[in-house]
Amino acid sequence: MTSIVLRPKKIRRVAWACAVGLVVVFTIVGLLLGDTPTGVIFRTSDQVAMIVLGFLLAGGVLLLTRPRVTADAEGVDVRNVVTSHHYDWNDVLSVSFPDGAAWARLELPDDEYISVMAVQAVDRDYAVSSVRALRELHKAARV
Repeated sequence: MTSIVLRPKKIRRVAWACAVGLVVVFTIVGLLLGDTPTGVIFRTSDQVAMIVLGFLLAGGVLLLTRPRVTADAEGVDVRNVVTSHHYDWNDVLSVSFPDGAAWARLELPDDEYISVMAVQAVDRDYAVSSVRALRELHKAARV
């Protein structure tokens, strides 16, 4: 029984780099807030709030690392940034990657589709092999 797990590649590296950068910048700014010649008085609570804000923004950026697809002979689980869905292969008409699209999608009945953000165009060869693997599982399940 073949099972595959797909996650985006480039966006994960970029998101982690941005998250670390945000934490570093906001921590430095927070630590330097108390030492300004402008006459504005910053308290320790302001400094802590600035550092916490950096961690919150970093957490928001790290949501972009959340997309994942888990597929096997039974069906496919699609987890995007905020939502998660499970579909049996019988409910999926096809796996497509339209020209110019940012990510793949599952075509569903009644002209509906769900984006598969784990398979992104910027990942190039990985995206191609991922779509092929999903199509093979879909084809095997529909026979």
